[in-house]
Amino acid sequence: MQINITAKGVTVPPDLKEVAEKKLEKLGRLLRQVGTVDITCSRERQWRVVEIVLNANGIIVRGEDRAIDLRSAIDSLMDKLERRVKKSRSKMMERYRSSAETRQAWEAEEAEEAEEDFEPRLVRSKRFTVKPMNPEEAAAQMELVGHDFFVFRNAETEQVNVIYRRRDGNYGLIEPEF
Repeated sequence: MQINITAKGVTVPPDLKEVAEKKLEKLGRLLRQVGTVDITCSRERQWRVVEIVLNANGIIVRGEDRAIDLRSAIDSLMDKLERRVKKSRSKMMERYRSSAETRQAWEAEEAEEAEEDFEPRLVRSKRFTVKPMNPEEAAAQMELVGHDFFVFRNAETEQVNVIYRRRDGNYGLIEPEF
């Protein structure tokens, strides 16, 4: 691991590189093959600002923190970077696991579809009475039923509308024009 320290308008203690190396060992365990670490120390009014840029085999992690002295800024910045790297690793691992499971499921589905020529067909028909209500009531009714969409007659416009749950958790309303 190569550590480059740059000072801009601030004096850097001689043992700062050793302190930084010791703190960076934790990140070195989380990230494989940490190549270069650029540490920039500067001054803003009464604050000492520390910026760290890690390059670990193409993955770049950057962080910045300010404190009264350089050591406390480095300590808090290392904690931030460690949390960020752990969170990123867990997301990547989850994505990897889910993609492997998804890939296996897709391959199984493709194999089944290849075996039989599948044509979608209507398998169920349902009739129900449409009650006039406003969109808020329809959303509540949809939640009670446990569906992703709900067909209702809008009490204000007297037209048939569809309310649906969006992927972000909010609701959408479809109002057809005739």
